[in-house]
Amino acid sequence: MGSIKDLGFVIKSDMIFNECDYGKPISERLSEVIRRNVSKDDFANIAIQSQVSFSTIRDVVYRTNSLTKLNSQAIALLIHAAFENSIAYKLRAEGDNMFLGKLLKV
Repeated sequence: MGSIKDLGFVIKSDMIFNECDYGKPISERLSEVIRRNVSKDDFANIAIQSQVSFSTIRDVVYRTNSLTKLNSQAIALLIHAAFENSIAYKLRAEGDNMFLGKLLKV
């Protein structure tokens, strides 16, 4: 019987980044959005999963290191984590808004 390890969701960095993206820092906008929507735990988990060091991922996100083909998979996974987290933050904020609105009778 085969392994089910490879049946999960796969993020393909080559579908996110183009050749012209490599060798330079990620955009300021992408850096800002990732930093706003991921935690240190996300960085650590992705470092383990992608086998790219925490410090390399951090340096790419903070634009002190360039995107490479070797670290692009980790950054793609971080983009996915930021996307999922932003949805969770939005849902939490909407729930908080409804709760507080009821208290304030707005």
